[in-house]
Amino acid sequence: MKEKKNKENNRRDFLVKSALTGAGLAFGGSIFASAASSNKQAKTNNTQKLNSEMKKRKLGKLEVTELGYGCMNIAWAYGGPTSKKDAIQLIQRAYESGIRFFDTAEIYGPFYSEEIVGEALKAYRNEVVIATKFGFDIDPTSGVRGGLKSEPKHIKSVVERMLKRLQTDHIDLLYQHRIDPNVPIEDVAGAVADLVREGKVKHFGLSEAGEATIRRAHKEFEVTAVQNEYSFWTRDPENEVLATCEELGIGLVPWSPLGMGYLSGQFAQGFPFRDNDLRVTAQFPRFTDENMMRNRPIANILQKMAHEKNATPVQISLAWLLAKKPFIVPIPGTINLNHLDENNASVNVQLTAADMKTLEDAFTKETIYGKRAPEMLIEAHDIGANLGTSSKGTNGKSPLQKK
Repeated sequence: MKEKKNKENNRRDFLVKSALTGAGLAFGGSIFASAASSNKQAKTNNTQKLNSEMKKRKLGKLEVTELGYGCMNIAWAYGGPTSKKDAIQLIQRAYESGIRFFDTAEIYGPFYSEEIVGEALKAYRNEVVIATKFGFDIDPTSGVRGGLKSEPKHIKSVVERMLKRLQTDHIDLLYQHRIDPNVPIEDVAGAVADLVREGKVKHFGLSEAGEATIRRAHKEFEVTAVQNEYSFWTRDPENEVLATCEELGIGLVPWSPLGMGYLSGQFAQGFPFRDNDLRVTAQFPRFTDENMMRNRPIANILQKMAHEKNATPVQISLAWLLAKKPFIVPIPGTINLNHLDENNASVNVQLTAADMKTLEDAFTKETIYGKRAPEMLIEAHDIGANLGTSSKGTNGKSPLQKK
């Protein structure tokens, strides 16, 4: 087993190096030397991180650790589900390393992620912040998934089942996972407000929402956080969402802060994806062989900064988000304990204003090839959540309340 794993790692390294050399994208010979030094430094930083305490940040009025742990991957997405034993170990390792903010959703599995989170964190429930999401029509017995569904009655019934799976009497942060085009956002916010008054929910959030929807929801009931995709190569929130959150005092929680893993610098033509990997099965445009090669300059920008900072590209990616705004809290997810430690050590990497300018100047010279998601998934996002769209002058995706 160990020999097979070593062969797979060597193959990945060979593919990446061959791709870089063939495309003429490397920064001379430094990129490979820096990868080795970065990995060595990452181990040192990981040890330091495990023995230190994470700082806190505010999402609206909700205090969380500066990094969270995304619990989607333990259920699905980049391969099959992680075993219950290993998934619990991952979540508890995240807790032991200082993370106190855990993000899940009913659709992750469905239900498996919430069940694991509840089991893993029940002994620490009063010390952690648990966020989960509603918004889909999922049969509670079979798990068969339907379309979007956010009627108030449905939200309230879903939350009762969430509480049981999470083994708790309250949800700290409850997001609408996707904007329902058939239900006014005011009705959604009102339903969550009722749950807050009942003590079953503490805070309200939105995911993949644009400015108009955020403003409408916030006017009805205070929005604590918006969870949209945001990373060094996915800049959609900079269109209108980031400024809106800053103005209204709302936190931004970037999902996929490592670009679905691409920003690690380990992807190239012929990458050995696992079976059932969403990036391949759902045909994410940026993960074709062609676009993985064409987007290498983006990974190289991060690699170059990582070499200068004795860090890894992953750590630069997360440090970049942390340096952007004080109300940003990334939630990287992983099913690898070493990657978890590497992610957490990113809080030790300090990027100066000059560093940030260097990264931005380099980014603006490049082109991103491929949309961030397949068209079918993009269509489920709110108006203004994607680059190239604007919710200004509109009511967003959800209908207005009937007078």
